Amino acid sequence: MKEKYFDMIGVYAAFLCLIHCVLAPVLFLLPLGFSHNPIIDISFLTIGIFPVIKVMRSAAPLYIKVLLAISWVAVLVAVLLESIFHQESILIFFGAGGLITGHLINYSNHKH
Repeated sequence: MKEKYFDMIGVYAAFLCLIHCVLAPVLFLLPLGFSHNPIIDISFLTIGIFPVIKVMRSAAPLYIKVLLAISWVAVLVAVLLESIFHQESILIFFGAGGLITGHLINYSNHKH
């Protein structure tokens, strides 16, 4: 029963990450004094790993585990590219979308 809550935490974390990745560049262009802080990206990545690990240890189908693992690694690579090379990557959008999708599918499997 508690496992479905980890899926919802994963969905919310990935959704907030996605919103952050879409809105942050727009806010950086405005003269409001905002600047990029990699700690926020790393925080989303850290929060997101716990639900992924929980699903990996569960009896979830293999395709959900693979989707979540690949998606989390895509987010990791995108965050590293941004933090180290200051290079934006579209991987963050695919990774966040994959995490949202994987957690929602896994959440719907708990209802049956």
